[in-house]
Amino acid sequence: MIRVVLADDQALIRAGLAAIIGAEPDMEVVGEASDGAEAVQVAVTERADVVLMDVEMPGTDGLAGVRALIPALPAVKVLMLTMFDVEGYVFESLKAGASGFLLKTTPPTDLVEAIRSAYAGRQVLAPSVVGRLVDHFVRRPAGRHAVPAALSQITEREMDVLKAIARGMSNAEIAAHLHLSEATVKTYVTRILAKLRLRDRVQLVILAYESGLVDG
Repeated sequence: MIRVVLADDQALIRAGLAAIIGAEPDMEVVGEASDGAEAVQVAVTERADVVLMDVEMPGTDGLAGVRALIPALPAVKVLMLTMFDVEGYVFESLKAGASGFLLKTTPPTDLVEAIRSAYAGRQVLAPSVVGRLVDHFVRRPAGRHAVPAALSQITEREMDVLKAIARGMSNAEIAAHLHLSEATVKTYVTRILAKLRLRDRVQLVILAYESGLVDG
């Protein structure tokens, strides 16, 4: 059972999300919060698997919430929710450790699948959000990319996989593209994450664009 915490300052939205999630046989809402600070407390207490975190909340907002939550509960997956795909929120939320970013206009069926995907460790980014993330780095002046020293540990084949991940490919798509088995791709992904000391694929995408490994 996937344990979900809802963080939104509007009770009506929390009630709607709770109704959608409660109808699913493999997940349950174990707590609710009205700001980021409360979300951290509830998620830690209830040992949440996934937190749906509104970005804009009075008091402690969602960005501050995810920054505090990830260190307190490293295994948790945080999906940021907002009415607007604001570029700054997208980048900063993902860099802080969020597993995905969705618009509140996301259909219910897509929302529950996003929760399952995040729980399984997959990145969850709405198409418009991916565009914002790519644009952020494409517009950056050339020559200012900071390349982490840890990338020197990455083999040529691992780099191929990393670049494919950054372009949004699934493991199955990477396997077909590089003529590998899906199990081999999974092994590569695990090795890359370990070498770069990153928690998930979202942070791999950010690192790839920040380092100039891909240019959109």
